[in-house]
This record gives sequence, C-alpha cells and structure tokens, in this order.
Amino acid sequence: MATPLQLTGIHHLTAITADAKGNHAFYTDTLGMRLVKKTVNQDDVSAYHLFYADAEASPGTDITFFDWPAAPERRGTHSVARTALRVSGEETLRWWAARFDERGVRHGGIVTRDGRLTLDFEDPEGQRLALVDDGGAGPAHPWDRSPVPAERQIRGLGPITLSVPDAAPTGAVLERVMNMRHARRYDHDGRSVHVFEMGEGGPAAELHVVVEPDLPEARQGAGAVHHVAFRTPDAQQYAAWAERLRELRVPSSGPVDRFYFQSLYFREPNGILFEIATDGPGFATDEPAEALGEKLALPPFLEPRRAQIEAGLKPL
Repeated sequence: MATPLQLTGIHHLTAITADAKGNHAFYTDTLGMRLVKKTVNQDDVSAYHLFYADAEASPGTDITFFDWPAAPERRGTHSVARTALRVSGEETLRWWAARFDERGVRHGGIVTRDGRLTLDFEDPEGQRLALVDDGGAGPAHPWDRSPVPAERQIRGLGPITLSVPDAAPTGAVLERVMNMRHARRYDHDGRSVHVFEMGEGGPAAELHVVVEPDLPEARQGAGAVHHVAFRTPDAQQYAAWAERLRELRVPSSGPVDRFYFQSLYFREPNGILFEIATDGPGFATDEPAEALGEKLALPPFLEPRRAQIEAGLKPL
C-alpha cells in the first residue's frame, strides 16, 4: 500500500505590515532575525515582500510580510490568530521577557500551554506572536551578525494557531485532503483547541485550531496574517499535491512559480488561505548566501522593470 502524501511541516507564514521600516527594525533588531530576502509582492510590485529567517534561510524559519498601506486588522475568527516562534529552554524565555521589558514590547507571562513553556507577545502593529520552548530539538542555524546571542536566537516557526467558529469543516480538510493527523485536544482560556500534526510532528509541524464561535469575522489589515504555507520537499511531491487537489475538486490557484519556491494556494472551508510550497530552490538562487537580503532581489520576469519598481519603494 502506498504511503499517503505527507507535508513535512510549516514552510513560512506571510503577514501584513503598514510600516516596512518599523517592521524591518523590529524583526532584525529586537527579534534578531536575518532579513534573507528583500523583494516585492509578485502580484503587486508596489509592495515590499520581506522575509526574515535563520542564518541559512531554512524552510520552516521564515516569517514574511507584505507592505501595504492598510488600516489595522479587525481581530476575530476565520483567521490565523497567533504565530509561534521556537526557542530553546526556560532560561531563554526569561531572557526574552527581560528584553521585551527593556524595549517596551507588549507581552504576557511565561505559561505552560499544551505542555510547552510559552511567552505571548505582539509586534508594534499588534501582530500576535509567541515564543515557544521547543526543547532544542532539531537543527538550529544562528546568525553570527544578529544582536541576539546565538543560544537565545529564534530557531524557526511553529506551531501556528487558527481561529475558526467550527472545527469540523477545517478538520475534515486537514485530515482528509492534507493527510494531517488529529494528535490531541486541550483547553485554553475556556476554548477548545484541536492539534493537527504533519510529518514527524512537533511544534515545527503543528496547526492548533481554536474554536471561537462567539467572535466576529476577522477583517485583514496591518497586524493580520495573510496566509500560512506548508512544506513539501520536492517538485515531484508538489505536482502530486496539485493533482490531489484537482482530483478532490478543491478549488486552487494551480501551480505558481515564485522563483525561490513553487507554490499552490487554496482556502480551507473557514476561509483561511493555505499554501503548499517546495523547500527549494531557495533564496541563494539569485544572490550569494552571505549577502542575502542586502539588495532588492527581483525574479527574472520582473528584472526588466527594476528601475520603475525601485522608484516606487521607500528605503528601509
């Protein structure tokens, strides 16, 4: 019997900022992440698309932003409600809490959630984030030019928390279409949270689905998440996912070449935008690995318009 097609974890998460300069300062200086790609939204070249990740721009470590002049989001359900970033150890969480105090970053206390130590915080635009102790599992690629010490640096993404009014339709797609496993359920602030896992599991490969039927529907804006992307290792499996969605009659974008990876977009039943993305070819395709993010990078099809595009962007 053939092994079912498996996603291997979270690939990236893309959110919205209305302040590219402030966003860049927060994620590179306060959080100490590396800007690994400074490019534009390929569907709207007036907007930056900024990618922050670990030193090697590893898949699964990118939080990315579209720079749009948007009003603040209206929080609610039918949305990605919180993005967790993985760090190692309780002492590291204490270090971050002190850093947030020093820098005036809004944050909660260190709590245990779903068996893991967690520190909730927000960026200056209200993007809801958390630091989660992943126990130091798996590889880490600290950046030697980060203002954050290597042992305290963010190791990658996960888990991602979705808010939905009813878990059943989303769960059906996660399990029956995307071959995720329903791993467990826990309660948080009186809400029921379902945990779905991919691949080998663990925080880098988990979606937490919180059921919040009493909330209004979210409206995207600055501080909101645009979409979450999941990892598929190669072009062969990516093609198999495109065929699977077609066979199951799930409306999708069809294959989209983003140059740095291949993408496939569709919405789950509660309206949240999902992407399946390949691990490669990666961000060192068009600039040296040691100089990632230092200049505006454009995929080949946009290169002839470079002068016009650069003229429309504000310096970071």
